[in-house]
Amino acid sequence: MKLTAALLFMPFMASAAKFHHGHGFSQAENRQEVRGETLSVNNVPKELDFRAYGEDERNYVSAVRNQHIPNYCGACYIFAATSALADRIRLARGDTSSKEVDLAVQSILNCDTYDNGCHGGDPITVYQYIHENGIPEETCQLYAAEGHDTGRTCNAIDVCMDCAPGSSTCTAVDDSVYYSYGVDEYGLVNGTDAMINELQRGPIACTVAVTDDFENYDGGIFEDTTGDTSMDHSISLVGYGTDENGVDYWIGRNSWGTYWGEGGFFQIVRGTNNLGIEANCQYAVPSAEDNQKWTKDGDVEEVILTPRPHTTISSDDLPENWDWRNVNGVNYVTWDKNQHIPQYCGSCWAQGVTSALSDRLYIQSGAKGAQVNLSPQYLINFNGGGTCSGGMPAKAYRYIQKNGIVDQTCAIYEAENLGGRFGNSCNDQCICKTCSPNATSFSPGTCEAVTEFPKYTVTEYGKAKGIDEMKAEIYARGPIGCGIDATNAFEEYTGGIYEEEKRFPMVNHEISIAGWGKDPETGVEYWIGRNSWGEWWGENGWFRIKMGGSNLAVESECDWGVPAAL
Repeated sequence: MKLTAALLFMPFMASAAKFHHGHGFSQAENRQEVRGETLSVNNVPKELDFRAYGEDERNYVSAVRNQHIPNYCGACYIFAATSALADRIRLARGDTSSKEVDLAVQSILNCDTYDNGCHGGDPITVYQYIHENGIPEETCQLYAAEGHDTGRTCNAIDVCMDCAPGSSTCTAVDDSVYYSYGVDEYGLVNGTDAMINELQRGPIACTVAVTDDFENYDGGIFEDTTGDTSMDHSISLVGYGTDENGVDYWIGRNSWGTYWGEGGFFQIVRGTNNLGIEANCQYAVPSAEDNQKWTKDGDVEEVILTPRPHTTISSDDLPENWDWRNVNGVNYVTWDKNQHIPQYCGSCWAQGVTSALSDRLYIQSGAKGAQVNLSPQYLINFNGGGTCSGGMPAKAYRYIQKNGIVDQTCAIYEAENLGGRFGNSCNDQCICKTCSPNATSFSPGTCEAVTEFPKYTVTEYGKAKGIDEMKAEIYARGPIGCGIDATNAFEEYTGGIYEEEKRFPMVNHEISIAGWGKDPETGVEYWIGRNSWGEWWGENGWFRIKMGGSNLAVESECDWGVPAAL
């Protein structure tokens, strides 16, 4: 069912919009971007509406808001940015049965000093702030239509707060309790074709001029005849289409309440830069979230000292099958893990890194002597890339290069942030310790730091993506870590070559890849992966997943490190 104006709204009186002048967009002086690869989309659909998206026409857009209650506030730029981002989060989840995400506009008003609070700002700097600081949901901070420009402060309580029943006292909520959403990349986009391409990933924010006729809009395809392009307002675009007369249009969402326009939405002619709508748009890609708490590596620099294997090894020279569990009858991989005992811990980022690096140490030794199993707990203790709330594999390698890492006999896995959220409350026992009984306690007894112990490090580390880079890196130097979208169906995997098509895969979990193969009966190529969910999961803790697509983005974000010679 296509959404129509009759279903969405009841018309309101034209005079109701007269108070909206001074809407709140003001372009930042130094507009920065954090961009990934340039997006190129072929065969885009002729129509797109995230209010009725997919074969079953489900709604993926978040609620219409009103920036002007309980006070007037020129916060359009925040509503445009956060509403588009919230929609993209829901699209990334791919599940409309999940709860709607409504991001805390008020926390931006309180703390984003790139912009001017209720006196206006720019969606691109809102995304910059979220990229650097994150943003909670509105259950942390209800919209008050006030900002740092009108006397609001930016303390912990101004980011997330709660108030006890029967008390006038409110307190800050600890940041380990609430979820903070992030942005991996953000940037500017303009021009009809580029905007349509970017919309394939989800809604975008755009700036427009506001005329009296636009303020009084109550339905249909709007077309300004004044030529005004003096942009002073921000909205979000949630789609595009063409009417029965062949008129192309954008579908926009405003922040002036549901009583404005078509239930808070509008249509505006597309392709002529009407009201300047095609000249200044912004997008953001939400960070991986929830589930196993993998976080995209972002801007962590690689350390490359030697030629990358894919530059020296031809893909034609690689074998059809390669498995580090059986190379000429020798198993080079180290032990399997379960990150979720003795309690839940989102440490997949540390498990993937330490598994792959431990394997490479054993490969380096020629499978001679005892295996070294590096300690994920050590990384967690010192926030060496993250905590039990998630982390970045590349930052873990960076930490290992600078500080080294111990094995699990120094720091056994406890699935706990022993060093606190920022790793600054640990002592030497968090590095390496031993415990012994005392006169009053056999167990737990007394523990003390060990002062002499082996440490391991890496000489270089970096990223890999795509089949050829991954194969060459694995073949030449050993297993690698890779991000994957751990969907509900993937969690239920029990065996075979896994395949799942998802239009917007969002990496949220780290695994390690130890080889590849080709099914002799079907000819399907696959990766051989190791998870950290216990041996009872999948194929004794391992899995196979289709190579070259329909594989939950497992080829998009991989990482590796080269261990220093022992």
